[in-house]
This record gives sequence, C-alpha cells and structure tokens, in this order.
Amino acid sequence: MLTSVDADLMRVLADPLRLRIITLLARETLCTTHLIEETGAKQTNLSNHLKVLREAGVVETEPCGRFTYYRLTPEVIASLAGGFAELAELARATAENNVKRSCP
Repeated sequence: MLTSVDADLMRVLADPLRLRIITLLARETLCTTHLIEETGAKQTNLSNHLKVLREAGVVETEPCGRFTYYRLTPEVIASLAGGFAELAELARATAENNVKRSCP
C-alpha cells in the first residue's frame, strides 16, 4: 500500500520540470549544463529542482572536475511503481470479488 513517503515522492515528481529532468536522466547521465540545454530552464531554477530531487533520493550526483553529473536512482522509481502495481492488483481483486460495503 502507498505510504506518506510515497505521497511525498509523488509530489516531488508531479512538477513538470522535475518530471522532464528524470525522463532525461532515465536515458543518460547528464551534467547541469546539459540539463539547462535540454530543458531551457534557468540555472538557479534548475539547481533548485535538482536539490529537491537529490533530497528525495530520486537522483544521485557524481562530481567530475568543475561539473556535477546527475543520474536517476532507478530503485526509487521502481518502488513507487511497485506501490501503484499493488494498488492496481488490489482494485482488480476487489472488482472480481464484488467487494463493497453495505450502506446503513
């Protein structure tokens, strides 16, 4: 079942720019410069969003000289997907067994 931690993660990922960032990072590890080019976001705005993603554990950093590379943490996304898969399975079972509460 989804927990409050999962709800917090959903809020983090609900932002359109952050969703764009993780979509890009699912394909390849990128530095801030690449992410600015790909998203069109301003440096400060992008940095703020990356901080939120880092603090939520969605992305990991890798220093490389004066640049910082970012990569997606697949386990975090898989965990969230697993929570939704469990909900979907529960809903299927509920529908198949016609589970409903009686009205008073």
